[in-house]
Amino acid sequence: MQKPTHDHPNVIIFPPLIPAATVALACVLQWLVPFGQLGSLSQMVRALIGAVFIVVGVCLAAAGRLQLVRLGTNVSPLQPTTALATTGVYRWTRNPLYTGGLLVMLGIASLFALDWLVVLIAPSLLILHLGVVRREEQYLERKFGDQYRQYKANVPRYGLKI
Repeated sequence: MQKPTHDHPNVIIFPPLIPAATVALACVLQWLVPFGQLGSLSQMVRALIGAVFIVVGVCLAAAGRLQLVRLGTNVSPLQPTTALATTGVYRWTRNPLYTGGLLVMLGIASLFALDWLVVLIAPSLLILHLGVVRREEQYLERKFGDQYRQYKANVPRYGLKI
């Protein structure tokens, strides 16, 4: 029998479940209590804006995931981190997967006129920030020490440093 490892961030939930649950809840609420604000915009405009957000978000998240795979470290925060990602897209943002997920959610909101998704993004991000990102940062600081603290001081958490 394999002994369980405690070498991982103690996140409160598997991160992809947060945007998935947010989109699902937004769909239910939009059906029950529609706002109609986004729906009042031209479908062509919504589709264009939505497509741009989705493509950029998917590319950002995919670049982050690919960099972690190239380093040979685990992508899932439920597994140990074996290397600190500081190159590629990680030179500009410490959390490209989560930032990409936000952009995808904004794109879905625009594309499908989901007003509730726009409303629910803020609490969703708060849960992600407090329950996942902060815990990952504490874990990385314990594991990589000064190397992570220096990286954290130079690279923004969510934004792109250009």
